Amino acid sequence: MEKVNTTERLAELRKLMKEHEVDVYMVPSEDSHQSEYIAPCDGRREYICGFSGSAGYAVITQEKAALATDGRYFNQAEKQLDGNWELLKQGLQDVPTIQEWTADQVETGKVVGVDPTVVTAADARKLADKIKKKGGEYKAVKDNLVDLVWAQKRPSRPSEPVRVQQLEHSGKSFEEKIEDLRKELEKRKSLGFVVSMLDEIAWLYNLRGNDIPYNPVFFSYAVVTPTEATVYVDDSKLSQEINDHLGDKVTIRPYEAIFADITELSANSAQTNGETDKKLKFLTSTRASWALNQALGGEDRVEEVRSPIADAKAIKNDTELEGMRQCHIRDGAALIEYFAWLEDQLVSKKATLDEVDGADKLEAIRSKHDLFKGLSFDTISSTGPNAAVIHYKPEKGICSVIDPNAIYLCDSGAQYLDGTTDTTRTLHFGEPTEMERKAYTLVLKGNIALERVRFPKGTTGFALDTMARQFLWAEGLDYRHGTGHGVGSFLNVHEGPIGIGTRVQYSEVSLSVGNVISDEPGYYEDGKFGIRIENMVMVKQVETNHQFGDKPYLGFERVTLVPHCRNLIDQALLTDDEKKFINEYHQEVFEKTSSFFKNDSLTMDWLKRETNPY
Repeated sequence: MEKVNTTERLAELRKLMKEHEVDVYMVPSEDSHQSEYIAPCDGRREYICGFSGSAGYAVITQEKAALATDGRYFNQAEKQLDGNWELLKQGLQDVPTIQEWTADQVETGKVVGVDPTVVTAADARKLADKIKKKGGEYKAVKDNLVDLVWAQKRPSRPSEPVRVQQLEHSGKSFEEKIEDLRKELEKRKSLGFVVSMLDEIAWLYNLRGNDIPYNPVFFSYAVVTPTEATVYVDDSKLSQEINDHLGDKVTIRPYEAIFADITELSANSAQTNGETDKKLKFLTSTRASWALNQALGGEDRVEEVRSPIADAKAIKNDTELEGMRQCHIRDGAALIEYFAWLEDQLVSKKATLDEVDGADKLEAIRSKHDLFKGLSFDTISSTGPNAAVIHYKPEKGICSVIDPNAIYLCDSGAQYLDGTTDTTRTLHFGEPTEMERKAYTLVLKGNIALERVRFPKGTTGFALDTMARQFLWAEGLDYRHGTGHGVGSFLNVHEGPIGIGTRVQYSEVSLSVGNVISDEPGYYEDGKFGIRIENMVMVKQVETNHQFGDKPYLGFERVTLVPHCRNLIDQALLTDDEKKFINEYHQEVFEKTSSFFKNDSLTMDWLKRETNPY
């Protein structure tokens, strides 16, 4: 995590700002589809400021430059930003939001500019109001100014082939999904839905791609009306198999044609439907860009909603749920083999391995398993103080050697044709400190408490967050990240709209049977160690002695199958009930994964030891 000298880049950008009559320029992290993970060609914020974390927002004036990011990345940002930048630690008391900081730079006559394809319409409206009150103007800048600075050095746009996600893994045809969407359009009396989120398009049409690292999606837009379905994608990515799959039910148009087409579609629909139907609107996701909103005609023609596709996608069908169970068995076996190998290398063989060596070995082990298609994110292989960097990414040449006498945190996941995994385990191969054992056990207790909770239908992840934090809170400890995120089915490892945490949006959507979500409390001491324990769970209906209010009650089914670290557990802090729960979990881990190690005595011995009952 070396610093990048951004002086020259900022000078070039400021020159372009003057040419485009912009006083303040905003550079968000997202691409034109509001993707969390982006293709290298869309890494504008990282290029201009040097910070490589997935979440952040940069703003540049002629005299200043600021980066805002959240608690997951404070440590990393401090290490990567050079002296040109001010770090705004979002969520801390008295630290302005990036919108507030931007508005503070504005005075009468000043202009704030942004590429309208990389900000949402809702965010654009809010900021425009703030800036207008200061006497300034918020303006869409057609050319992305960072792209102009980047110029020849900017990576080319990916053009990977699109693949069909077969019915044996999707569990539902795309024709059925579109029919369901049209029923939603009819219910809302809408003219159509303009789809901009890449994972929603991939899911809706049972297609997958490889345009963004770790995310099996492809650059595209889609429009679904009551009578037509159109996908906007570079047709060079499409094989005959794709054409046969979509048949005559879907029209293919060039990716770049979306803006002109929807402008024409909106204008024609207004004329066709006459005076009585002028109130009918097109739907877009609340995550759709300002540029899309304006192309459709703005607020008079657009209703921004939580995407009905996102809601449907988050509730996995029986095929997808079984796929999640099966891929987690294989993935658990891979992690068990890796941890057994790593301990043997570090402790028995006294080998010298750095964090990248570990991550590479884990990927090699995973790749042997059926239906493996790649990783679901950069493996976080971190030793000692690096484990306190919540989204740490080791890089060869500047990463650390794994210390067997320090905490080792491994957060990793994989993409399989039948599901997506994300598992974190924290280990220690030597003698942990008393504080390390205590912190680990408190985190484990929170992980177990959340996994075991039962709750009435209609409960949100916002309401459940304290279940995982309660034992840390009792000691005056906490962590600066969410407790859980939704997970896709051979799709994005972070999937909305559900989640467990304190974000406002997690209070808006209740958990439903079929949701797949992570359970990942943690604890971190900067410069010392970090602990996180992450299991994947699926929401199911449960039986209870009573049913207050005649509501169904829900709970979680665990699918992650990797032992907890016995060496870090302080048994004195566990109740008998918690020990019983851990023993039952470890028995399940052994029963479902041990068959992979019939000819591997090293891994089998490690697994037996780690799952031995208390």
